[in-house]
This record gives sequence, C-alpha cells and structure tokens, in this order.
Amino acid sequence: MPRLVQIAIVMLLLVAGAAAAAGPTRSQRTKLLQFQDGYAAAVRWSEFERALEFVDPEQQRTQPLSDLQRERYRQVQVSSYRESGGGVLPDGSVERRIEMGVINRNTQAERQVQVRERWRWDPAAKRWWQTQGLPDLWQGQ
Repeated sequence: MPRLVQIAIVMLLLVAGAAAAAGPTRSQRTKLLQFQDGYAAAVRWSEFERALEFVDPEQQRTQPLSDLQRERYRQVQVSSYRESGGGVLPDGSVERRIEMGVINRNTQAERQVQVRERWRWDPAAKRWWQTQGLPDLWQGQ
C-alpha cells in the first residue's frame, strides 16, 4: 500500500507541475488582459511614451530609446491595432501577434505592420511586462 501512495503522490505532483507549466493562473490571466488592454490603448492612441510604462525595465535599460527613435514615433499615427493570434510559450510567457495600421503624419501614407508582443509575469512586482520593446513600425525600411 505505501508504494501505491507514493506513486499516487508522484502522479499528482507531475500533474500539478504540468498545469503550472501550461500557463498563467486565472489571476495572472486577468492581470495580463488588464496590462495588454492598457498597452494597446496607449499604442492605439499613438501615446508611445505611455506605452513605455508597460515595457520591461530590463529591456528599457539594455536598449533605451534614442532621441531619434522618439522623434520617429512622433511622426506616425496608429490607425488600427488588431490581435491576430498568440498563445502561451514553453517558458510561461505569452505571445500575441498584432496587425497594425500606421500612417506617416508627413506623407499621410498608410501601411500595415505585423508585430509580436511577448509578455512575461514578474512574480516580485506581481505584474506583466511586455518584453519586446515598442513595436518596430519601420520593418524593412
């Protein structure tokens, strides 16, 4: 009987471990949606300085925005921002694919851009951080 109990305990631990690795908890998912909504609202309104508040501090420390980059963000207007997919990655972070419409304020030319956001849970701060930095709106240019 003790052997059967040990096997049952090991199986329960494996199932619990698999569930933890499968993705964020319900509470974390709720917070993720709140942070994603806040970030999306900032980007939709072309408030890139406010969107930076959602970007991982480590990302901002290692790859700070230059004055030139900040000026480039001031020259565009976001016309659309639509989620096109995503999911939980093996490391527990969450990826979201976004289709964005971007208008150059000077030429009024609009183009579509595909971006990926990656969100990680910060257990110490009990919040989500977007780890990719601001969207690259000049892909291939």
